[in-house]
Amino acid sequence: MYRSIFFLRHVFTASIVFLLALNPQPGAAAAGVDSTDTPRPKIGLALSGGGARGAAHLGVIRVLEENNIPIDYIAGTSFGSIVGGMYAAGMSVEEIESELASIDWAEMLDDLPPRSDRSFRRKRDDEIYRARFKPGFNDGKINLPRGLIQGQKVDLKFTRLVLPVAAVENFEDLTIPFRAVAADITNGEEVVLGSGDLAIAIRASLSIPAVFAPVELDGRLLVDGGIANNLPISVVRDMGADIVIAVDIGTPLASKEEIDSVLVISSQLTGLMTRGNVAAQISTLTDTDVLIVPELGDISAGDFDEFADAIPLGREATLAQIDNLRQLSLPDDEYQAYRASLFDPDLQLPVIDRIKLENNSRFSDDYIMSRVVETKAGEPLDPSALERDLGKIYGLELFQNVRYGVSEDGDETMLDIRVDERSWGPGYLQFGLQLDSNGEGENIFNVSTTYLKTGMNPSGGEWRSGVQIGSEWALFTEFHQPFGPRYRFFVNPFVGLQERIANVVEDDDVTASFRIEEAIAQLSAGREFGAWGEARAGVRYADGKAKRAIGDPSLLDQPFNRGEVFVRLSHDKLDDFNIPTSGTFFRAEWLGSREGLGADSKFDQLSLKGSLIFTHKRNTFAASGLYNSTIKGTAPVQNLFTLGGFSRLSGFTSRHLSGQHSALALLSYYRRLNSNRRNPVYAGFTLESGNVWDVRSDISLDDTIQAGSIFLGINSILGPIYIAYGRAEGANEALYFFIGKPL
Repeated sequence: MYRSIFFLRHVFTASIVFLLALNPQPGAAAAGVDSTDTPRPKIGLALSGGGARGAAHLGVIRVLEENNIPIDYIAGTSFGSIVGGMYAAGMSVEEIESELASIDWAEMLDDLPPRSDRSFRRKRDDEIYRARFKPGFNDGKINLPRGLIQGQKVDLKFTRLVLPVAAVENFEDLTIPFRAVAADITNGEEVVLGSGDLAIAIRASLSIPAVFAPVELDGRLLVDGGIANNLPISVVRDMGADIVIAVDIGTPLASKEEIDSVLVISSQLTGLMTRGNVAAQISTLTDTDVLIVPELGDISAGDFDEFADAIPLGREATLAQIDNLRQLSLPDDEYQAYRASLFDPDLQLPVIDRIKLENNSRFSDDYIMSRVVETKAGEPLDPSALERDLGKIYGLELFQNVRYGVSEDGDETMLDIRVDERSWGPGYLQFGLQLDSNGEGENIFNVSTTYLKTGMNPSGGEWRSGVQIGSEWALFTEFHQPFGPRYRFFVNPFVGLQERIANVVEDDDVTASFRIEEAIAQLSAGREFGAWGEARAGVRYADGKAKRAIGDPSLLDQPFNRGEVFVRLSHDKLDDFNIPTSGTFFRAEWLGSREGLGADSKFDQLSLKGSLIFTHKRNTFAASGLYNSTIKGTAPVQNLFTLGGFSRLSGFTSRHLSGQHSALALLSYYRRLNSNRRNPVYAGFTLESGNVWDVRSDISLDDTIQAGSIFLGINSILGPIYIAYGRAEGANEALYFFIGKPL
C-alpha cells in the first residue's frame, strides 16, 4: 500500500518538474543558479555530531529555507543524524525544534522502566533486595552490559517521531534522500546506513561507545559514527551532491588547564579521534562548497538544558556565510516547484493488518505477547497504547530492548515487534550491606548477596538463591513459575535456613534475647493483578530452636516447630520502593498456626501496613502506618512482632522491641538536593510513634514511644544508601548505614 502511494507521488511530482522544465517562468534566472541553461547543481547537507550543540543545525536549516536554498541530500552523524533524519522524514524545522526541546533528556537516558510498568514479581524484588545494580553472572564469569544505557526509551521516542515514514525501507524514498553514519565497533570502519528502519539507523549513529549499548544490525555492532566520520562530507558527495554545505558543531578540545579529571581525559581522547576525521573531511571541500562552524561557546554536548540557546547561534553562523550561500538560491517559483516535488509523508496512522514478533530470546512467543493487550490487529495503530504494551514487556526486566516498526508484506501492513534478550543475562547478582549501632555495644552488621537465574524455561520460570553473613545469617533458595492465561498465576516453592535475633522486652528494656535458628519450607501460589497487585496463599513449615543469648541463665534453649497457613493481599503503586516520591502501598496478611500442620501451638495473627506519598516540587511528604496483632492465642518468641531500626522507632537497633502486638505511625519529609536523575540525593527527617505490647488491652496512645530520625539518602545505582541518626524516648539513639537491604 505505502509503496504504491510513494510511486504515484513520485510520478506526479516528476511530471510537474518536467512540465516546469518545458515551460520556464519569466525571469527564472533573475537570481541564483541559472537552471534554464543547465541543470542546477545538486546540494548536499552534511551535519556533524556534537550532542546538545546539534540544535544549531536547526538554525542553519531555517536560514537555508528563508533564502530558497534547496537541499537534495542529507547525511548526518550522531546528533546530526537526529536532525537530518527527522527533516528528511518530512518534519518542519518548527516541528523538530518543538519535539526535541520537549524531551526530558535525563528521563530518556535512564534505562530503568517506570515502576508502574514493572511486573509485580520484579516489584517484590525491591522488598527482598533493593540494590538496583545487577551485574550478570554466567558460566562462572561476571558479565556487564555493553553500555551504561541500553537505549529503550530513546528507541521508542525516535520510532514515534518518524512513524509516518516507518514503512519506507529505502532512505532514497524519504522526503529528502538521507544517510546516517555509524561505525563498526569491532574495526572502527565507517558504516553508511541508507535503508532499513530509520529510527534504528538514527539510534545506531548516536550510540556513543560505553555510554550507549551498540546496535546489532546485519551482523555488525554499530556505535556513534563520530569515531569514523563525524562530518560526513564524503557521504553526501557519494550520494550525488555537486555542492556541499557542511555544518561542524563538534565540541572543541579541552585546554591544558581544563584537563583535570579522568572523565575529561576520556572525553579528550574521543575528541582527538573525532577532530582528526573532521579535519580530513574539511580538507576535501572545494571553493564552491560552504563550511559553517557555529560559535557555541560553553554549550557542551551534554547541555540539553541549553538546547534552545544553540539554535540562534547556528542561524548567526549561517548568516555570516550568506553571500556564499545566495549563489545557491533559487527564484521563488523554482523553489516552490522544488518544495512541491518533495515527498509529503502520509500523517494518517496505518491500520495494522497483522502483528509479527521477532523473538531473540529464550522465552516463548506466547509468554511475551501475553503482555500485548491494548494493541490489536485490524485497528489503526495507537502509539501510546503500543508503548504501554511494550513497557509491560520491558518491565519484566528480561530484555535489553523492546522495539517496534511498521513494514509491508504484500498488501498487508505489519506491526513488527522485536525483543532482544539481555546480553549480560540470564543470571544476575545483587549485593547488600547493613550496619546498625546504638553506641552501647548493640550492633547489627550483615553482608548479603543473591543470585537470580531467569529464563529457566520458556514460560518465565526463575530460580533465586541468597546468602547472608554477619550478625544474622541466612541461606535460601526458591523457584517462581508463572502459568495459566496471560501467565498471571504462579507457584512459588521456597526453602531456607536462617538465624535472627528476637528480644523479650519489659518496660522498653530487653530482659532476654534469643537467637532463632530455623529451617523453613514454604509453598505458595497466587495470582498477579497487572503490575499493581498480587493475591497469594501458602503453607509454611519450620523446625528450629530459640537459643538464649542474653537473660536469665535458667532460660533453656527452646526447640520449636511451626506449621502455618497464610493469605496475603498486596497493592503497590509506588513510583520507587527505595525512596518513593508518589504512589500508594498496602498489604494485608492473615496467618494461622495449626497443630494439624505440625505447629507446637495454635494462634492467629493479622498484619496490616500502608503508605501514601506525594511530592510538591522537590519536597516529598509520606504518611505510613502498620498494625500487627495476635488475634487468637499466644504467639511463641519466634512469631513475635518486632519494631526497631531506621524509621521503625529510630533510636533502637533493628528488631530491638518485640511483642504480641505492634503499631507504628510514621510521618516523613525529605527534600531532593540535586538534579541528577540517576543518583538523586535526599535529606530529610521522620517523626514516629508506636510500641509493642503483649496484652491487647494495654494498647493505647498513652503507651507509645516517640521517636524520630534525620537522614541523608542516595538512590544510587547500587541501591538505596542511607546514613541516618535516630533517637527515641528514654535516651535511646542509634546510627544507621546500609546499602540495599538485608535478606
